[in-house]
Amino acid sequence: MISNKRLVLAHFWLAFIVFGVAILLGEWQMFIRSPLHGWLRNADLYYRSVTAHGTVMGYVFPTLVAMGFGYAVSELSLGRPLIGPRWAWAGFVLIVIGSVVASVPIAMGLDSVLYTFYPPMIGHVSYYLGVVLVVVGSWIWVALMGVNMYSWKKANPGVPVPLPMFATVAGAFLWGWTAVGAASELLFQILPVAFGLSNTINAGLARVLFSWTLHAIVYFWLMPAYIAFYTIVPRAIGGRLYSDTMGRVAFVLFLVFSMPIGIHHLFADPQVGSGFKFLHSVFTAMVSVPTLLTVFTICASVEIASRLRGGKGAFGWVKALPWGNPQMLALALSFVMLGFGGAGGLINMSYQLNSTIHNTQWVTAHFHLIFAGAIVIMYFAIAYDLWPQLTGRAMTDLRLIRTQLWLWFIGMIVLTFPWHYAGLLGVPRRMAYYDYSGPNGHTEAITVIMSVVGGAILVISAALFITVLVRNHRGRTADVAPYTFSRAVHEPKSVHWALNGLGLWVGLMIALTVTNYAFPIWQLIKLHEAQVPAVYVGGDR
Repeated sequence: MISNKRLVLAHFWLAFIVFGVAILLGEWQMFIRSPLHGWLRNADLYYRSVTAHGTVMGYVFPTLVAMGFGYAVSELSLGRPLIGPRWAWAGFVLIVIGSVVASVPIAMGLDSVLYTFYPPMIGHVSYYLGVVLVVVGSWIWVALMGVNMYSWKKANPGVPVPLPMFATVAGAFLWGWTAVGAASELLFQILPVAFGLSNTINAGLARVLFSWTLHAIVYFWLMPAYIAFYTIVPRAIGGRLYSDTMGRVAFVLFLVFSMPIGIHHLFADPQVGSGFKFLHSVFTAMVSVPTLLTVFTICASVEIASRLRGGKGAFGWVKALPWGNPQMLALALSFVMLGFGGAGGLINMSYQLNSTIHNTQWVTAHFHLIFAGAIVIMYFAIAYDLWPQLTGRAMTDLRLIRTQLWLWFIGMIVLTFPWHYAGLLGVPRRMAYYDYSGPNGHTEAITVIMSVVGGAILVISAALFITVLVRNHRGRTADVAPYTFSRAVHEPKSVHWALNGLGLWVGLMIALTVTNYAFPIWQLIKLHEAQVPAVYVGGDR
């Protein structure tokens, strides 16, 4: 039972409201950049929109989902009320205030530096302060997740920490550490310039600090989806989790290997040595290990569910799966998008092949297919699964839910596949204008128009998602069964200390991060000639 339902609902509702706004902005950006629309007279409108879209989808939306889901997981898996609800509300308020403070200068045209900041461009100081407030609010959640898990362990010595809580705390600690990079860039590089204390900035150092956050944040986005893979889907489709231990191993490997890989986004940066670029490329490949473990474990769990339903044969069991169940459908569609997106990521990871697609639409396609596709569709599944517990009303719109999930999948495929091809043609990203009159203009124009159609399908799907949630709130109160997470085939009565706590893995995470980042950061700090004049965006300074 969830005793702090209003807290969880507040996080989810704010997350999905800002998500809806960001989806509309994204579709508008594709339309005005396409040959269906003439060039904008004011390109700054495009960059304002991209900044707002990226900030919401990169920082606000996934953070709120992770926090709301984390509070629900804490109470449901540990079987006791959340410790520190007032602090939780304080963190939520900071995120609300930070979102408003960051959004106002964007709307006023005072900030259009995109969510990755792109120094030496400098926007309005309020935007950066808003982002800082969002991060600080999320760090309160990180602390609360750790406090709740270790308080429960103290009260239950020797008892395995429930896998949902173990994974949630791993995700929280990952975010707490990865956010240090962007926070350091803001506090020590960007804000002094934004406040007028300096008129130069070490752009190379700022980029390296942001790379600390840039790729690991993807795995923070991913954590709620993977928690749903392991702890919601097997139960929802009538099966059992194949292995609790493999789940724990996967989450600690994400914690360790997700951090020291961000410099693979700086392969074209001359201020970072080739040796560290190669090192980050190797560790980027290592992140595939927990993903492959997850694919194996969840496929085995799904097969167990099918066998329990009477599925037989080497492949006949696939037909016996409950395809009408939204959780089964969401899992399957998520895995398909994860497979395509992961394959594209191998190109990004390669030190040689990356140069072919660097700063093209290929990169945009890759991270949209992974995050907006494979991850966000599981955010939908999490909401659908928890909503009856939060509202006291059963979900009855199963056909509408299935339609919404299919539309999201189709829209994301139609959106991103042409983007991949456009990237191979050399179509750049981050541009408000693009001339389609060149030699390949006709081919490139078709890919962009297809993406506009895919974006429109996504907007319809997002509207259906909000409709389902609203209709559930207005439905009649019903008896809702007590909530349970997936049970393993062999439920552990005891767990090795290394997989029942996160101290060892947090230590390894920090050690690897220091190993992979300390020298490049120190080298750039001493490189005084790397200081370049700031370029102020959004008005005179």
